[in-house]
Amino acid sequence: MFKKMSSNLPELNALIVGIGRNWPWASGGSSILAEFGTLHLEFVHLSYLSGNPVFAEKVMNIRKVLNQLDKPEGLYPNYLNPSSGQWGQHHVSVGGLGDSFYEYLLKAWLMSDKTDEEGKQMYYDAVQSIETHLIRKSSTGLMYIAEWKGGLLEHKMGHLTCFAGGMFVLGADGAPADKTERHIELGAEIARTCHESYDRTSMKLGPEAFRFDGGVEAIATRQNEKYYILRPEVIETYMYMWRFTHDPKYRQWGWEAVEALEKYCRVDGGYSGVRDVYSNHQSHDDVQQSFFLSETLKYLYLLFSEDDLLPFEHWVFNTEAHPLPVLSREDEEKGNR
Repeated sequence: MFKKMSSNLPELNALIVGIGRNWPWASGGSSILAEFGTLHLEFVHLSYLSGNPVFAEKVMNIRKVLNQLDKPEGLYPNYLNPSSGQWGQHHVSVGGLGDSFYEYLLKAWLMSDKTDEEGKQMYYDAVQSIETHLIRKSSTGLMYIAEWKGGLLEHKMGHLTCFAGGMFVLGADGAPADKTERHIELGAEIARTCHESYDRTSMKLGPEAFRFDGGVEAIATRQNEKYYILRPEVIETYMYMWRFTHDPKYRQWGWEAVEALEKYCRVDGGYSGVRDVYSNHQSHDDVQQSFFLSETLKYLYLLFSEDDLLPFEHWVFNTEAHPLPVLSREDEEKGNR
C-alpha cells in the first residue's frame, strides 16, 4: 500500500490504487500535504482494531520526516517530493491542499487521550506560525487566513479554510496557558468572517473562495469562485463554537444556512450545488456531493443536539466527520501487540 520511498513518504496513487505515481499537476510529481498528512487517525485506529502495529508505524514515519524538515518561516508547504524528501513550490494554504494535515496533528493528540506529545507540539508550533505569517485583519476588522506563495501573501480565503475556526477552539484547552483565550478568539473571529462570506451573498450561502483586496472584503470577485457545492466547513466551525461557548448566535447562523439550503439547493432528487451564490436566479450544478451527507448534515444535526451526543472527551471526528473513539494508553498498547 505504501510504495517504499527514500523519504518514507507515500506517493498518493500508491495509496489509492497501488500505482506508484502522483497527480501530474502536483508540482513536479510531488505528494500533497493534505493527503499524506491525513492518514494518521485512520491508521492508528486500524492498528488498534487489528492488533498489528505496522499501520501506526507507517504514519509515524511520515510525521517523523515532516518534523525533521526545515520549514520556511515554520510553515508547511503544500507539496513535498517523496523521492528527495524536499519541499516543492513554497505554496502554503490552511485550506485546499493543506487543511486536514493541521487538523490531524491536533486530533492525533486528542485521540491518543492527550499522550501524543509530538503531535501536540507540532500543532501548536504550526498555529503560531499561521498566526504570525498568514492571519490578517481587513480594514473593517474581519480576520482571515491568507495563502502564502513564495513569501508573498494572496489575500484570499477559501471555503475549505473555514474549518479552521472549529480547529482553533477545539485546541484551545491544550494551548499554552497564556494562549487559551487567544485560540478561542481566533476560532470566534474566523467563524464571524465565514458567516460574513455567507451573509454578503444573495442566497446567504458561501462562495468557494472570497477575497480581501481591491476594496472588497469577504466577497468572491472571480466567476470561478462564486459557486457553492454543499460544503460543510462553515457549519463545522459553528458546531464546534457552539459546543465550547454555547453562544446562541452559532445556532442562529446554522439555521440561516438550513433555510438557504432548503430554499436554493433542495431539488426533487435531493440537494444540488449552485453555480453563483450572488445571483437571484438559481442555476443548479445537478450534483449532490457525498460530503453533504457525511459532513454538512451531520454537523448541522450535532449543532442542534445536546452535548452528550458524541461528546468530545470520548470521540474525535476525522476529516470526513466519521467519529473515531479516543484511545487510552491501554487501548493503544493493545493495538501494538
